[in-house]
Amino acid sequence: MKKFKIWTLSTILLTTFFVPISSVANASPVTSLAGGETPISLENEYKFNFTNQDMPGYKAVVYDEEHGAPLYDASAGYGFIEQTSAMPAREVHTEQITSDGTGFFISEPSFYEELKYEKDNYNHYGMAFRIQAPPGAYRVYVKTTSVAADTTVSVSGMQTSRLLKGGYWDAAKLIPIKNTAEAKDKEWTYTYVNGRNFLDIEIEPNKINTPVGIEEIVLQPISPQKHEPGNRPTVFLLGDSTVKSYTFEEAPMSGWGQVIDSMFHLNKVNIINYSMGGRSFKNAYTEGRLNDILLSGNTGDYVFIQFGHNDESTDEFRRYGRGSTEAMYQSYLEEVYLPAIRAQGMIPVLVTPMSRIKGDASPGYVYTNSFKTRQFPDILKRIAEDKELTLIDLNSASVAYYNEIGVEATTAMFMSIEAGETPGKTSDGSYANGHPSKKNDGTHFKETMSKQYARMIVTELLNREQEGDATAAVLVSYLQGDVRRAAISGDWTKIFPEITNDTTTGKGAYYRNQIEKLIQLGVMSKDRRGNFNPESTITVKEFVESLSKLMGIKKKEFSEYKDGDLSREMMASMLGDAYHRSFPVKPKYMTDYNGASVIPGDPNYDPNLDPALRGAMYYPLVSWEQLIDTSEINPEWILKVKDAYELGLIRSEKGIARGKMMNGNELDPKAHVTREKAAKALYFMWVLSNEVNVENDVASLK
Repeated sequence: MKKFKIWTLSTILLTTFFVPISSVANASPVTSLAGGETPISLENEYKFNFTNQDMPGYKAVVYDEEHGAPLYDASAGYGFIEQTSAMPAREVHTEQITSDGTGFFISEPSFYEELKYEKDNYNHYGMAFRIQAPPGAYRVYVKTTSVAADTTVSVSGMQTSRLLKGGYWDAAKLIPIKNTAEAKDKEWTYTYVNGRNFLDIEIEPNKINTPVGIEEIVLQPISPQKHEPGNRPTVFLLGDSTVKSYTFEEAPMSGWGQVIDSMFHLNKVNIINYSMGGRSFKNAYTEGRLNDILLSGNTGDYVFIQFGHNDESTDEFRRYGRGSTEAMYQSYLEEVYLPAIRAQGMIPVLVTPMSRIKGDASPGYVYTNSFKTRQFPDILKRIAEDKELTLIDLNSASVAYYNEIGVEATTAMFMSIEAGETPGKTSDGSYANGHPSKKNDGTHFKETMSKQYARMIVTELLNREQEGDATAAVLVSYLQGDVRRAAISGDWTKIFPEITNDTTTGKGAYYRNQIEKLIQLGVMSKDRRGNFNPESTITVKEFVESLSKLMGIKKKEFSEYKDGDLSREMMASMLGDAYHRSFPVKPKYMTDYNGASVIPGDPNYDPNLDPALRGAMYYPLVSWEQLIDTSEINPEWILKVKDAYELGLIRSEKGIARGKMMNGNELDPKAHVTREKAAKALYFMWVLSNEVNVENDVASLK
């Protein structure tokens, strides 16, 4: 996101882990507390004393020499449990708990860790104390008998190791983590928004045969924050990589959450995108992402939730896995997210996850909903209907759109990458020579598709408003006037003037993402009929004008190039000229994204190395020496062409393909450059000229 207001809050965050209430009810034997004690108040502070010292105002938790630690009793409202509320439930111990009057202790002789998944699936057991407390925000204070180096304290299954860290929630580092856990010696503090009617305080040892324990717990309820007069409401977006805001180093990947703000009047509403790749209902909760939203927002704010893709992961039974069974998925939403959001006076809006596509689909393929094994979109629809929630059915709308534009256009709008399209990278390495995963990614997509998802979401909101949905009606009132009119009429030409008539379907859509961005930037244009004419040859004059605008270079700097049809050797020369006038040092795309590969200019560089052995590097896989047609280059330009090639500014267009990491060995220097190929080269230069850590949807020039 580009424009937003980040709310400040001087509170600290918390950690938690849970299980459906239905399964928690039977998680441990119930033992009545001695003397028929009165349940604790649900309106005041919750204070528990685990020592023999007299502490006025505290509930004394009494250790019974015959029966041991008091087990959870719903009628009393507190007690130790044998399974936490995590999903799946985490086993903890009660029989080993002891007390010497200074606190309750436990020591574990062994731990569990799953081989090869030790960080995601482990259990050090320990103890957990359940406190009956209604949904809402709490400041949590825990005093342990053991020091922090020996102890991990968490709340309802959250991941303490994540909560102790600061940092940012987003890739561009615009949204700071404001609510963190704090551990000092034997004191732990958190701020936590509870969605259940109880919460668990978990005391887990870090070392075998090392006693850990608890002396004191205090829960202090915190009232929801209210909007100050005149402040704008906020729409928080919470989802996975398909909603995330991306930076230039990840270009051209995009999420709908980073472009949808352009649909709204930002003087009426704030849009803040908390989404991140790899997130699901489970780990967005355990790492504190949801918690931070709920503590940062105010009553009347909105929380858009879209999860499903990572929830499909088959690691659902690992402690910190991403996946969920259908039952877990439903429980997270109904028993954790929704009540916590409502307790803060915020308003949930559910978004069904868009369907994945078949990356290698052939023309004529008919798309259907990809959620077949775990039908998460159907669960969201059912819950929305049962609880009368606003639902945006992006899943159905996405499938309809894929089939409307066809396979060629759909595949092009997803992360199908060939050599020379972008200097960006993924976790597997640079995209510069094609997708390093050697596939057409059917989950992630380019900005040209994220804009369409944003369009679908806004249209769905309008449809809900027309059906009488009050929440949708308020959200629609925040839309730009032209956006609302476009959603009503179906004519989006004013909202997306960069879309052309001849690059939306079929072969013409192959470079749709590059073409739309360059038109949006004002670097290229369409004709009076709204066509881009992608296969027409571009002239030298047109290319000079575009390159000059893009890179902020005066046109006279290219006066040596005479007008006429642009050839590839001339384009390479001009790209090299522009590069040297624009970059005093090599940008990070060239220097940081090469893995272990040896790059040109290195003393150990082997120009004759098999391209297949070069790895996912930025620089061309095929060296200059391995090109078979360099003798055809005009001698006047050969040094410039070589320089541009070795800088990766131009690559072979023969022998490359999307879904593969490969280069061709023909430069084809005399070939004429089409408008779409010019757009490809110019887009590459645009990304190269931007800082790697800036959000990549900005419509700015150098």
